[in-house]
Amino acid sequence: MSSPDYPLTLDVRGRRVLVVGGGMVAARRVERLLASGARVEVVAPAPGERVAAWARSGEIAWHARPYAESDLLDPARAWLVHAATDDPAVNATVADGAAVEGIWCVRADAADRSAAWTPAVGVGRGPGAGLQVAVTAGGDPQRAAALRDAIVTAIAAGDLPSRAMRHTASAFRRGRVALVGGGPGADDLITVRGLRLLAQADVVVTDRLGPTGLLPGLPAHVEVIDVGKRPGHHPVPQHAINDLLVRHARAGAFVVRLKGGDPFVLGRGGEELLHCAARGIPVEVVPGVTSAVSVPAAAGIPVTHRGIATSFVVASGHDGPEAVLAAARDAAADATLVLLMGTARLEETVAGLIAAGRRADTPVAIIESGWTDRQRTTITTLRDAHADARAAGVQPPAVIVVGDVVGVGAQAQAAAANWLTSPVGSRA
Repeated sequence: MSSPDYPLTLDVRGRRVLVVGGGMVAARRVERLLASGARVEVVAPAPGERVAAWARSGEIAWHARPYAESDLLDPARAWLVHAATDDPAVNATVADGAAVEGIWCVRADAADRSAAWTPAVGVGRGPGAGLQVAVTAGGDPQRAAALRDAIVTAIAAGDLPSRAMRHTASAFRRGRVALVGGGPGADDLITVRGLRLLAQADVVVTDRLGPTGLLPGLPAHVEVIDVGKRPGHHPVPQHAINDLLVRHARAGAFVVRLKGGDPFVLGRGGEELLHCAARGIPVEVVPGVTSAVSVPAAAGIPVTHRGIATSFVVASGHDGPEAVLAAARDAAADATLVLLMGTARLEETVAGLIAAGRRADTPVAIIESGWTDRQRTTITTLRDAHADARAAGVQPPAVIVVGDVVGVGAQAQAAAANWLTSPVGSRA
């Protein structure tokens, strides 16, 4: 077979389908036919165990003898025939007889001599649930199976468009919201579930620090709303973001709130969840890779390390030293302190930490734009953090790590800088 001229899908429900042969190939055909609702009859002198089991349970009719020409028309005309024996001569006889009677026949042993073909079939998962993928691949069954598996996997991962384009009226009456953590910045650090839901979205409400590189690949009809905040510039206040989610969901849309990092780690995801829930909007929360851990890791800095620190504290530096000190007050003396949104008030924060008893020579790392091609790490101390950050021109977004674990990253860079897989730079 060079290429099929007219691919189509057949509805075999309630129709008589004849399968000649009872081995493994025939069993695969019978299984699919039964799942599709066909009335299956098998002609085989000695079928395999699976075919025999279906016959015992009454799911198929089994004729324990060799094929006869009358099988095509008796007891009723066959609507479709599968020639699936291990004898090419028998398969040819079945196919020739079917051609005379004008019945479609599939030869399992010779696609180029068939009037019809069965593709490699796969069932979609994730966003492709309910989809059926069928691949013919020019009659090459192994090639078809490999392509089928690749397509099903890509659909499940959200790499291929699979969302429904036609909605029922009931689908529009009840919208929903997914709060999706997009990870620390790199497009491929979003979770598989997050990617699947993004592929199904009608509306995407996005932050500037999420995996925005994925947005151009969305279908043209998906509405993308940028509500990203920047230092000193919040064009869409939080209450308006909350109302956006509810308004679009009430209109029947599936709304993905795409956030950087994890939605529940200093991301106001809890506020959005409560706002939607109080108004009867179903909400799914998809965790993300939080920048509090992953951005230090991008610079080779573990937030815990045996013999150095066994715990860590995450705090918002946006609210100044009082909030940071309150977060760290009950932590262990060796706990690593990770500050998010801390560059604007860094001078006050480091002064407050030193005044509260932190060593002035405690190592500090400031990692800008983690997991992007703009990533840069400034290594300093509490005493010099503000001056060094100002001299280096540090800009948000940045994650600040305070603690002796910073030295682990410096050692790793010195020993093996070339095999750290993320973009890493440093400033002393």
